[in-house]
Amino acid sequence: MAIPKFRWLLPCAVMLGMAVALLQLGWEHNHGGILRHHLLNDPGLPAISNAWGLLVLPLLGALTGWVLLRRTEQRAGALMPAVAGLFGALAAGAALSLAFVTHGEPAATQVMLGIVVASVLFPVYRAEYLFGFVLGMTFVFGPVLPAVVASVPMLIAAVSRLLVWRGASWVVRRARAGSAG
Repeated sequence: MAIPKFRWLLPCAVMLGMAVALLQLGWEHNHGGILRHHLLNDPGLPAISNAWGLLVLPLLGALTGWVLLRRTEQRAGALMPAVAGLFGALAAGAALSLAFVTHGEPAATQVMLGIVVASVLFPVYRAEYLFGFVLGMTFVFGPVLPAVVASVPMLIAAVSRLLVWRGASWVVRRARAGSAG
């Protein structure tokens, strides 16, 4: 049995998730205590502690590392697009966080709209996009709320890329086959 070339992906992704969670919680602990975020920013709704990051971020890292390990074993050259997707999603999450921190609601709306448009064009339903997005937003919102927010563009991407694009492609192929005969 051959040893996978990129076997370091899984432990590195888990360690990255754990390191970010520990850094965030250490910062919060030393600056007034670990924060809690209310759902929909409504104090009447339950609050989610950022301490959940100790579980969520390493699990997202493990999922990402495992998926990337499998993908790199199956297809040569699969790592670089995945890394680009992770960093793109990290940049989008950081931009969205920055817009909220600076009270730039119009900018936050534009960034979120850009993320939704990108979800139609790119496979943001993949694990590396989720991990990057959550990492980019963790220091502002903790890891749980960004993971929940990311589910909307992920669902849009999955439906558009796995159903709509494939369905449209099938229709075009059938039309070409019908006109050729």
